[in-house]
Amino acid sequence: MLIIIMKIPFSPMASSFKITFLGTGGSWPFPGRSLPSIILQMDDYICMFDCGEGTQKQIMKSGISFMKIDSIFLTHFHGDHFLGILGLIQSMSFNGREKPLKVFGPPGAISVLSRAFNVGYFSLGFEIEINEIPFGGSVETGFFRIDTLKADHPVPAVSYKVTENDMVKIDPEKAKLLGIPSEKLEKIRKNGSINLDGRIITLNEISGGIKKGRSMVYSGDTRPNPNMPEFAKGVDVLIHDTTTDSSLEPKVNEFGHSSSRQAAEIARSAEVKSFYLFHYSPRVDNPEILLDEAKKIFSNSILSRELLSVEIKKGETIPENQ
Repeated sequence: MLIIIMKIPFSPMASSFKITFLGTGGSWPFPGRSLPSIILQMDDYICMFDCGEGTQKQIMKSGISFMKIDSIFLTHFHGDHFLGILGLIQSMSFNGREKPLKVFGPPGAISVLSRAFNVGYFSLGFEIEINEIPFGGSVETGFFRIDTLKADHPVPAVSYKVTENDMVKIDPEKAKLLGIPSEKLEKIRKNGSINLDGRIITLNEISGGIKKGRSMVYSGDTRPNPNMPEFAKGVDVLIHDTTTDSSLEPKVNEFGHSSSRQAAEIARSAEVKSFYLFHYSPRVDNPEILLDEAKKIFSNSILSRELLSVEIKKGETIPENQ
């Protein structure tokens, strides 16, 4: 399994873990429903998942600066999931971006994107680093990890899971008894130990338990995947393809998608904390029909909608002996 290491500033746990839906539709734009794109903000780090047509306009409405996007993760190369990236990188260049942009995708990403990024006449003023993640591959950073699962779709496609690192919570009383100055606490958290006047003090000696990191799974386009319940087990947020209601299941499955009923069953099996319906067909005039169907199976089913932002609170603290 390939693991890509992405170097970003160290942070033991983000103070903010916020998801913003830019577009929630599929196939082609629909009034009030843009094509798929999601922003995940972890403090100053901003990454995008998919970038359908019209994403630039949506991100400007959101108040998030497109110039500050660090990485873009594409699930596959059907037009509704990536054509917006062409205009986005040109706008970044027009506005003087110099910071490199990392773009990740499934096998084939280098070939597809290298050709796409050379469409039209413009000068690119920054570096674009294209990375192919093999099915089952991962991306690791200083404070979170992104894992992939092969999606069940007619073209090479992946689902993504973002997992924030767990954090050891420091017990200030234990630190005080050992005479550790407060300004040394983050150093010992980062390094795992510290040499204090010839004494080696480990992080475990001042631990007050483990604060669980937050997590999100974004399925992208997929038929019901038998591996998804295990992949998404217990995550805070599952964002799953719900292209139509169950009355159209044979047809929607034929084209590599899931119904709201099927996705809700996955959410229930995976025991996720919340499930957001996503990727509504333009043939679905009223997504409330999808929501009603999903709620009968998984009560904490929620409709994603344009510019909805969801802040995921920090997890519970678990004593180390559990």
